[in-house]
Amino acid sequence: MSGAMSEERRNDDMSAGPLAGLKVLEFAALGPVPFCAMLLADMGADVVHVARPAAPPDPRDVMLRGRRVVTLDLKDERDRGAALNLAASADILLEGNRPGVMEKLGLGPDVCAARNPKLVYGRMTGWGQHGPLAATAGHDINYIALTGALDAIGNRDGAPVPPLNLVGDYGGGAMFLAFGVLCAYHEARNSGAGQVVDAAMVDGSATLMSLFCRMQTQRGWNGRRGENLLDGGAPWYTTYATADGRYMAVGALEEPFWNALLERLGIAPEALPSRKDRSGWETIRQVLASRFLQRTRDEWAAVFDASDACVTPVMRLDEAGSHAHIRERGTFVELAGSMQPAPAPRFSRTPGATRSLSARQDVGAVLAAWDAPAVPGS
Repeated sequence: MSGAMSEERRNDDMSAGPLAGLKVLEFAALGPVPFCAMLLADMGADVVHVARPAAPPDPRDVMLRGRRVVTLDLKDERDRGAALNLAASADILLEGNRPGVMEKLGLGPDVCAARNPKLVYGRMTGWGQHGPLAATAGHDINYIALTGALDAIGNRDGAPVPPLNLVGDYGGGAMFLAFGVLCAYHEARNSGAGQVVDAAMVDGSATLMSLFCRMQTQRGWNGRRGENLLDGGAPWYTTYATADGRYMAVGALEEPFWNALLERLGIAPEALPSRKDRSGWETIRQVLASRFLQRTRDEWAAVFDASDACVTPVMRLDEAGSHAHIRERGTFVELAGSMQPAPAPRFSRTPGATRSLSARQDVGAVLAAWDAPAVPGS
């Protein structure tokens, strides 16, 4: 891909990045745990991924990049001992099982803390470690449904629309897990004591709704989907279809940006109702929709290029890397034959790097690399 990160950055060793030297033990899980571990690995953490014997990791999996892999059967006493020895030398442990599973395996927080008092034990679940739903199954859509996030997303006259699994799994889950374990690690460096981080997607997604809690208190959010400023209700913060069936995204919230939008659309401000009068919003929407239908997406993209109108083309994932801005920044890279996002955020002195998933390694070699006790008989 043109503009992709250089080969040197992609193939750098484990010393690259602001988290170089951090040892992270990741037990195979779904969704948020591997994404969190990917973020840490991108920033230089030495992440050892414990794979299940029946489920070897796919080297094409974007979220598994940057790991060393060992395969352990945690129901086998010897393999379980190897996992415990790795935990004894790790700085951070990540797991995403239902509450109580790791305890039944003999790898719960208390057992690990007895071997490694400084260990930060990161636990990722949907509902959290306690509460009436803690032991039940769920997915992203369920967690965000209880926090008000799902109800707020979608058209006024339609049902709530799942925002992929970005809000619960990744925004409210993996990002808060990463934040939590790094906070606890920072504290442990001062106190000498680790702790358990209970990262629940239901808690994280609720935190992501902070702005809308404030807006509701200030009567800026009426509680009805598709009728508010940031949910597509306002005709200056939504998407419009173009002549070729594609879309443009409009975010002209402030008055100068709104004026720039109208100027490039060729619409006189006085020809529209006042933006302050909600009864005129539908008229404004119809006028803008009609105008956007007169040209293709790329034609409108050229009209609004380098303007302050806050208007951009809606790109498909498979074409996002071709946009001039995305290409110039190297926002996507090519790794293991696929387009992947580059590490974020950027660091001026200790940049992160993308590294391919390592082939399966002998657990004895990994234990030695971490100065961890060897397993008897290995």
